Amino acid sequence: MELPLYRDLSRILLVCTACTLLGCSTTAPWPDSPLYEPPSDDPSWQPPESREDAMASMAGRYAHYDIVAYDGETPNGPLSTFVISYGFTDLVIEDGELVEYDRFCHAEYKANQPFVTTFPDEATQAIQPRSAVVDVYHENGAWKIRRPATPTLIGIDGDPDQPLTNDPHDPLINDDDNDGKPGVTVFVTLYGLIEGEIYIARREIFQNEMTLYADGSLQGVVIDDSEQLVLGASLDLLNTPNNPDQWGDLGLSPIILVPIPADIDTCEELMAMRDSLFPAEPGF
Repeated sequence: MELPLYRDLSRILLVCTACTLLGCSTTAPWPDSPLYEPPSDDPSWQPPESREDAMASMAGRYAHYDIVAYDGETPNGPLSTFVISYGFTDLVIEDGELVEYDRFCHAEYKANQPFVTTFPDEATQAIQPRSAVVDVYHENGAWKIRRPATPTLIGIDGDPDQPLTNDPHDPLINDDDNDGKPGVTVFVTLYGLIEGEIYIARREIFQNEMTLYADGSLQGVVIDDSEQLVLGASLDLLNTPNNPDQWGDLGLSPIILVPIPADIDTCEELMAMRDSLFPAEPGF
């Protein structure tokens, strides 16, 4: 029978061998900030004159694209990552206020080390943010909106306004992606050699600050204070705490909302239009 200690040592040796072969002792730096420049001004554009006009201009359906940059540490050095999310945002006028509804479709993960991480669409689509009344205001000659944080749980039940549990065996942990594993499952490949699964629960806590532009888009930054708990993993090597902080430069955490017709409402339609709607994804 193979002892756990020998098994773990063999995995560590495999990682070290991969690092030697791939030269992974060096890690790629962050790209230049900001990732994207705002749209060019249109001198013929007449911006809304009042808050009511601004809300009317903003109301509608949008294709949603956002990126959050995270900063962490590994034995191999700093781990810089981008989590890139796609989905829909609807802005609806209700009782004199502008209310935001978000729905996610797909997520991508980019890292500065040779890690490949996959977050299945079933898990991404299980994230269901609460609606939020957004603040519409005029500042420095531009109309802006601020979406407040509305904490949302994934992989665990309970009160989203309370801090995330530290107990990986909490009885409120669920199976939101319906794969028979606790929480939601993240698939990882390390150095092209080691494949495994990590099971997590999260408390999503994000805010958006955006500006209305002449092309009808809303663009700005994401502020993320989310909490994450590792519930377990398929390999002992992967069963370690992982709750990275957002990187401080918000120019690397942009959000872009592009107006689209209301009858575009499936994730398949949205992702088929990805290249015509959004700029290229960043990389390291």
